Amino acid sequence: MEPIDLPSTDKTPSVLFDPSRGVLEIRGCSIHENADRFYRPLLDQVEQYAQRPAKHTVVRIALSYFNSSSAKYVLDLLKLLDEAHAGGTGKVVLEWYYDADDLDMQEAGHDYQMLLEMPVKMVRN
Repeated sequence: MEPIDLPSTDKTPSVLFDPSRGVLEIRGCSIHENADRFYRPLLDQVEQYAQRPAKHTVVRIALSYFNSSSAKYVLDLLKLLDEAHAGGTGKVVLEWYYDADDLDMQEAGHDYQMLLEMPVKMVRN
C-alpha cells in the first residue's frame, strides 16, 4: 500500500498517510466544496489498511476549521480505524490538536472522543 502525501491548499488540509509507519495526519483547513472527491481516495486506502493495520497506529488531526461535510468524512475515517482498534487487530490512538482559544475545535475533539472506543488525547497548542 502506497503512502498518501498531499499538501494543503486554502480549502483542503495536508494529509500524510503512511501505512508502513502506522501514521495518519490531517492538518489545516477543510472547507472544500466536494468533500467526497477529496476524502474518498483516503477513505478507500484507510478501509484497506484497517483490515491489516500496523500494530500501533497514531492519528493526528490538527484542523483550524472544518465544515460539516468534512466532519462527516473525518468521522468515517475514524470509525474505520476505531473498528480495527475495537476488534483487536491493532491499537489506534487519536491525537486531537486544538488552539487554546479555539473552543469549537476543542468541543469537536470531545465529540469525537464520546463516539469512539479508541483513546483520544486532547492536545492543546
